[in-house]
Amino acid sequence: MKKEVTFALNYALNKGFQIHPEAFKILENVDVQKLERVIKEIVREKTKQKLFQINQDDLETYLGIKEDPGLQSEIKVLADPTNKITSGEGVKGYNALFSSRFNKLKKIISDRPESRMLKSLAVAKTTKIEDDLYVCGLVTAKNSERNITKLILEDPSGSFEGIIFDEELRKIADTLLIDQLVMARISSGKNSGYIIKDLIFPDIPEQATNKSESEVFAVFLSDLHIGSKYFMEEEFSDFVSWLSSPDSVARKIRFVLIGGDILDGVGIYPNQNKELVCQTIEEQLEKVNGLLDKIPKNIKIIIMPGNHDPGRRALPQPAIPKKYNSKLWESENVVMVGNPAMISLNGVKVLMFHGQSIDDIVKTTPGLSYDKPTDVMKHLLKARHLSPIYGSQTPIAPELEDLMVIEEIPDIFHVGHVHKAQLDMYKGILLVNSGSWQQQTPFQASVGMTPNPGIALMVNLKTFQVFHQNYNSNLDNILQS
Repeated sequence: MKKEVTFALNYALNKGFQIHPEAFKILENVDVQKLERVIKEIVREKTKQKLFQINQDDLETYLGIKEDPGLQSEIKVLADPTNKITSGEGVKGYNALFSSRFNKLKKIISDRPESRMLKSLAVAKTTKIEDDLYVCGLVTAKNSERNITKLILEDPSGSFEGIIFDEELRKIADTLLIDQLVMARISSGKNSGYIIKDLIFPDIPEQATNKSESEVFAVFLSDLHIGSKYFMEEEFSDFVSWLSSPDSVARKIRFVLIGGDILDGVGIYPNQNKELVCQTIEEQLEKVNGLLDKIPKNIKIIIMPGNHDPGRRALPQPAIPKKYNSKLWESENVVMVGNPAMISLNGVKVLMFHGQSIDDIVKTTPGLSYDKPTDVMKHLLKARHLSPIYGSQTPIAPELEDLMVIEEIPDIFHVGHVHKAQLDMYKGILLVNSGSWQQQTPFQASVGMTPNPGIALMVNLKTFQVFHQNYNSNLDNILQS
């Protein structure tokens, strides 16, 4: 027992008070710096009332942590690929995927006023252009040389090559991702060919943010890598214990969202077994279950897979298969979803995506890096697609419907994968990259990657104010924003 708690008990007992066992549990979790003042003030007030027992209600009322039965905790899964996955085969499958992508994104960009002048690529190429026209297509190639940038777009009617001369527009073209959709304003060149005068993205419109009517908090986590010897088990356990504490924020938490890589997995990279404390998926999931089971049951836990978790690796991913650990699926407060997923928390729409495509985008886009993942997240929102680039490091399955298109606009965009906790805003959307709970691995050290693990991010769903708890003892480990 802490000496501060012993002092508090002795002080109350010497004043003729009894302390209820449930109150004693709360006292154990009170900040030691506040404990002496708390117990003295409660004793003083109860003495005036001539009531000589300190119970749970007294402490909860005094500390402002009394359970509010009016706190909402409504969760709805608005979109989940798990039961929608219907992969095609070969060329036909990928043709269906890109046809679905084009049609969905064209529908989104058709809300723009310029779309009234939109022509198919085939029609534009056979039309004598007197006034500027608009075309749209998926970017299949871009090439910058000297003072021009060439861009090739493709739609179901064919392909089109345009040239960009404007210096500022060339900078915008450099940020285009291969296989993303873009609308272009074009005119005829003097000699031949077409000049691109403007580029328009599907992007996110400005709109009002949905907010919770009651003041509840959601915790955003990812990349726990349970099973790895670099998993910060002690720190994560401290965080889980804090969820049951009398802290005023902890008492209002109703949701915990885990955005993938809950496990370290098995056989993910060469010689991984040397860095594991749990050598099988089943052992790792058993450990997950033991840790998450300590979270209060009035908190809903949403779990999505990442590239280290069992099941399909290609995007979109179904939820972690039940066959590996049915306890998680059967837990009363756990919701298993696929990657990506759209979740409603008291009406607040949260788009969850593990973030595998960040690898491809950082490698191909000037000015982007792993150190600033929210900049990459902005690119995804502008493109209205979570993994545009096909054929690079991120595997994409030939689904008959492209489930990676961002059709519905979120209020919060939650991503992980890069082990860098960072916050930002984009057109009213709160961007949360939730970092990790794994210390720097030998591989990360070898490539100069410095994670900032052990940070729990909490969002007030009524005000969108963000709080964080840093469980990392490294003073350089800070939250980026």
